[in-house]
Amino acid sequence: MEGGNSPNLQLQQLPLATAAVSVQPHTDSFSYKENLIGALLAIFGHLVSSIALNLQKYSHIRLAGSKDPRAYFRTKTWWSGLLLLVLGELGVFSSYAFAPLSLIVPLSAVSVVASAIIGIIFIKEKWKPKEFLRRYVLSFVGCGLAVVGTYLLVTFGPNSHERMTAENITRHLVSWPFLLYMLVEIIVFCLLLYFYKERNANYIVIILLLVALLGSMTVVTGKAVAGMILVSIQGSLQLDSPIFYIMLVCMIATAIYQATFLAQASQLYDSAQISSIGYILSTTAAISAGATFYLDFMGEDVLHICMFALGCLIAFLGVFLITRNRKKPVPFEPYISMDAMPGMQNMHDKGIAVQPDLKASFSYGALENNDSMPEIYTPATLPIVQEQHGPKGASAPPYRVLEHSKKE
Repeated sequence: MEGGNSPNLQLQQLPLATAAVSVQPHTDSFSYKENLIGALLAIFGHLVSSIALNLQKYSHIRLAGSKDPRAYFRTKTWWSGLLLLVLGELGVFSSYAFAPLSLIVPLSAVSVVASAIIGIIFIKEKWKPKEFLRRYVLSFVGCGLAVVGTYLLVTFGPNSHERMTAENITRHLVSWPFLLYMLVEIIVFCLLLYFYKERNANYIVIILLLVALLGSMTVVTGKAVAGMILVSIQGSLQLDSPIFYIMLVCMIATAIYQATFLAQASQLYDSAQISSIGYILSTTAAISAGATFYLDFMGEDVLHICMFALGCLIAFLGVFLITRNRKKPVPFEPYISMDAMPGMQNMHDKGIAVQPDLKASFSYGALENNDSMPEIYTPATLPIVQEQHGPKGASAPPYRVLEHSKKE
């Protein structure tokens, strides 16, 4: 009996093995197409968003340099930039439904590269070829490295193809790796917030770490929302599940707080530093969250993971070189230099104060309101040494400081 049944078993197992072999390449091809669609949507979204932001910036600069009394939101250029910005963000949001987070998040380097290229093309100042190469060689090298890193990310990105149903998302939400990750992230976030608020530790790394931790939750919940919308469009309704609205509320709340901390960082530090350090920290946190929640690297071989990590490092270096070459803005100085005024240089040389030092703020040329000054204050009359600014024998009229007395 056994000898007679074994050939039948072998014949029955052969079609099954053949079917399994034939299904696997189809799945890999389909997953690669999904990853490619998600990557192209992300690249398109970041590129359009970069163009939109530069278009809005151009609208502000053009209004500031002209006598046009209109506000910026009354110009067609600004509204065109806003519509392009919405289109770009929709493209990035849609990409979450097709490809893993670990693949989509690092592609934000495209916006940095696009901004650098737009800044070089539309530069307003005059330059010579040698000076141009010397000043922008770092930008060219950084753009090249960012493109190479993006290619490695797309080529060796993880292949996770789980349908974003309410059941799958709930199962990931209560899994012990994600719960442990959330516990560590909450503890770190509270410690950073304590040092930032209570200890006044306004370091750029602390602020951008807060942004990165919030951003990791934004992209995790954003992928869940986008994936459930895609599954609902395909025919399986997921919008009636409570987990969809929980993820939607978390996505909106973390995005708002993330924008708040970014606004505070932009008031204290240069935008180039925020772009480079923020990109590195946010990408690292988002990849860690995606690998923990969605198990992006489950089943990937070591070579693909190492090549993906190499692509991230090359993209990080490229963004750092691009932002390092940006010009630092010259801070506005609200004071008038007294040395540039005729007749005032001699007083500085002799150590005579132009105005007495007060506890209240009252400095020459400051953009401050002095209406609250006491009426008894009267500036002293200072002797001015007469200088001759004309030809020999011709005396220039002296500069006098008038005495202000209290009006009775």
